[in-house]
Amino acid sequence: MSKYKTILQSNKDELHSLYEIANQDSWKPIYHIHPPFGLMNDPNGVSYYNDEYHVFYQWYPFGPIHGMKHWGHVRSKDLINWERMPVAIIPTESYESHGAYSGSAIVKDGLLHLLYTGNIKKPDDSRDAKQCMASMDSQYTMTKYSNNPVIDIIPDGYTKHVRDPKVWKHNDMYYMLLGAQRENKTGTLLLYKSQDLYNWHFQGEITTNLKEFGFMWECPDYFQLSGKDVLLFSPQGIEKDGENFHNVYNVVYAIGHFDIKNLYFHVDSYYEADKGFDFYAPQTLEDSTSRRLLFAWAGSSEITYPSDDYMWAHCLTLPRELTLEDNILKQKPVSELTKLRTTKKDISGDITAGLNVLSTLDDEDSYELIVTLKTEDAKRFGLSLFHNEEECFPITFNREQGTISIDRGNFYHQFGGEYGFERCKKIDIQDTIELQIFVDKSIVEIFLYDGSTVFTSRVFPRKDMKHHIAIFSDAKLNFTITQYKLKRGIV
Repeated sequence: MSKYKTILQSNKDELHSLYEIANQDSWKPIYHIHPPFGLMNDPNGVSYYNDEYHVFYQWYPFGPIHGMKHWGHVRSKDLINWERMPVAIIPTESYESHGAYSGSAIVKDGLLHLLYTGNIKKPDDSRDAKQCMASMDSQYTMTKYSNNPVIDIIPDGYTKHVRDPKVWKHNDMYYMLLGAQRENKTGTLLLYKSQDLYNWHFQGEITTNLKEFGFMWECPDYFQLSGKDVLLFSPQGIEKDGENFHNVYNVVYAIGHFDIKNLYFHVDSYYEADKGFDFYAPQTLEDSTSRRLLFAWAGSSEITYPSDDYMWAHCLTLPRELTLEDNILKQKPVSELTKLRTTKKDISGDITAGLNVLSTLDDEDSYELIVTLKTEDAKRFGLSLFHNEEECFPITFNREQGTISIDRGNFYHQFGGEYGFERCKKIDIQDTIELQIFVDKSIVEIFLYDGSTVFTSRVFPRKDMKHHIAIFSDAKLNFTITQYKLKRGIV
């Protein structure tokens, strides 16, 4: 079967079979956005429109591979209960002959306009990219712009790797950032401008004070927080740098000043956005309360995941509220997530040294933890998730090294080992440490120090064994844990 097949070329029996296979898998999350079957990757067009949150996403329906990308769609009024909607964009036109790639959304004239990249592959295996537009009305009717593409020509000096339009409005003018690759195989961003969303004019390349930084910049996002400009992007091909940039591809946020007239972004500081194994292509929106919210793909390309056997792959992160403090982008789970909580259990105690397996809520694999660890003496301490005699996922604080680390190399179902099983970050280890952790079947999101450090990781524990939570330390430690069972938010 060709992987360049649309859902219109399928039938109900085939789709139902895929759904049934995927639904047999107990690794599927219950409160994270995930595909009904097939492969999900980048969040697209995240937006607030008509009193609802909308999340579109890259979706290949027919298996856990990157094939003909459609735009899937879910909506929610409260950020916790998500309803699956009909497929938003099906690539049926010549300007999107091999997929409707990533893009963004903006509200204009009562419609939600979706800007995306039409992917074209030619018989000689070369490619082309067209920037396209569709719109959705309040009744969820999708209409592709009759004069697509809105950007047809790639400027001189760049390869055909130009994609992922991010659009915003400023002073009655629309702006578009595009991820791009120069002909010398280095990554950059391009800027376009329009008065009406339909007619776009190339302004030029965005220059920065960053040194050479990868071979392609994907999924750009731009916004302002606390009077600073924030550039969020996914550079491919950057080299490992100590504890940083160990994933297949990584995500960076840069804080500084964007001189849009002179096409220059001065970077004051930049950091890896998430220190876990599985975080890519984040996209943000501003909602009706002026919060800046983020969703990201909790996955990675070029890795085979254990869930592939069930004909589905990947999920999105929980929605996170962004704030900026001391040039650090803090990411916190949105407050609405507390409404997912049901059963509660409080656990507290002291350990002198060693490991303590805790009595937690029975057989729970979709839960939230609020953890407080207090120790002045311990040099190495932490907690272990999915803990039993054969498996564990330790979150370790090393006072002497000044690091927090996670290790997913202790599972029967291992994957991605070519990129390493451990991730760490240098931090100031205080005598009192507070963590907020979300576990949902096969995804873990860890928030430390009010969201200044975040780890997003997929893990696939054995299905035939019980798993527990454990505390470990090499000296006296006091712990307090509140565990909440979380209810389903998406089917």
